[in-house]
Amino acid sequence: MALSRSARLGVVATAAASFFAVAASSAPTPGAPGIGDSYFPQLGNGGFDARHYDLSVAYDPATDRLDGRTTLTARATQNLSSFDLDLQKLEVTRVEVDGRRARFTRDGDELRITPRSPVRKGRTFTATVTYGGVPEPLGGPIVFGSDYGWMKTDDGVFVACEPNAASTWFPSSDHPSDKATYDIRIKAPKGLTGVSNGRLVSTYDKGASTYTHWRENRPMATYLATATIGKFDVRTGKTPSGIPIYVAIDPVLKNSNSVDVYAVTAAATDYWSQIFGPYPFEETGAIVDDMPQAGFSLEVQSKPAYSAVRNETTIVHELAHQWFGDSVSVAKWKDIWLNEGFATYAQWLWAEHQGTRSAHDSFLAGYNSRPADSDFWKLEVADPQHDTMFASAVYQRGAMTLQALRERIGDKAFFKLLPAWTKLHRYGNADTADFIRLAEKVSGQQLDDLFQTWLFTTGKPAL
Repeated sequence: MALSRSARLGVVATAAASFFAVAASSAPTPGAPGIGDSYFPQLGNGGFDARHYDLSVAYDPATDRLDGRTTLTARATQNLSSFDLDLQKLEVTRVEVDGRRARFTRDGDELRITPRSPVRKGRTFTATVTYGGVPEPLGGPIVFGSDYGWMKTDDGVFVACEPNAASTWFPSSDHPSDKATYDIRIKAPKGLTGVSNGRLVSTYDKGASTYTHWRENRPMATYLATATIGKFDVRTGKTPSGIPIYVAIDPVLKNSNSVDVYAVTAAATDYWSQIFGPYPFEETGAIVDDMPQAGFSLEVQSKPAYSAVRNETTIVHELAHQWFGDSVSVAKWKDIWLNEGFATYAQWLWAEHQGTRSAHDSFLAGYNSRPADSDFWKLEVADPQHDTMFASAVYQRGAMTLQALRERIGDKAFFKLLPAWTKLHRYGNADTADFIRLAEKVSGQQLDDLFQTWLFTTGKPAL
């Protein structure tokens, strides 16, 4: 069947309109300056997916100056005319995209990069930023009122960046939803040790400096990256099950506490591997630094960082985070209970394992110690808000939620659920809705009322 002339003209006109619509829709546009996290709207960046960071940093404790060169390998998720990286305060001297000089501008903590030619959707590209200055720690109420990030010590620097301080020392897509692998190279004065994530590739002295190269082959959120530098006594080996272990302890603290960091780290790593599923990283360990001003420890990927010698409970908490928070990371910061509630519950499981107190009794102790009019019960755990995202209720009521769940579905289903969760979302991101769906699937029960009561409602629940 043949078309009439007018019909043929209509087809041509329609095709032309479709062509120009497609062309317009695929025109290069700037990547978004943030992913839209309600707590940190400008963190992370749109338009690309970070794949790998190659960080080279040189630090001088005498002046507190950092000089860095970061190469990000990323894949464009749209046709990009420009894109952003997060970088706080440090001065940028040069930017290159795929080895060619690129224009850049600064707007607050956003570094906007405009390559010479647009980056097409689906293409892998590199962005190299040369920068320097004196990194400043962040503060405020959010992390227990403590400073956090890049913190100067007597002999170097303690680097612990949750939730938003990675961009105080390297340009990045600084949100846990955009994970990547890492090579981290650290130059420090001779006699100091630079400790970072993953496995040690090499270390050598040259002139008055010591160079260390670390590689993290598993995807990692930016806030878990570290380049802690100082004098450390280092012990390496393997856990009883064969997992490599690297423990660095500031000699000032070596004999200040009775806890054996190496032994507890080895034992807890192996035990959690039985309860939570296979250990997700190439190495376990610890960084124990003399930094009492920090007032916290952090689940740095592969090597939790302790701001002083902590107790056994802190060690088992931070190691549980290797599964809950590091391997399985939050999709948005409002789901932080998936990190802290689980790690706190791990403390209760450890006491149960040690035979000192059941998780049920730990639950009751926390529940009964807080009257109904306590501020503790006024926080919505599923959305605790920016300044109170690390409030005690996120930890304790989050753990109570898990014990309530365990008692509802029974031990068999509960201890099937935990490794199922870490396997399903291994090296990825997840949210509260994902956990509820999996809990219902594993248990075969409808659990909306339980989670509504413990996570989405304020007030002291009735038992």
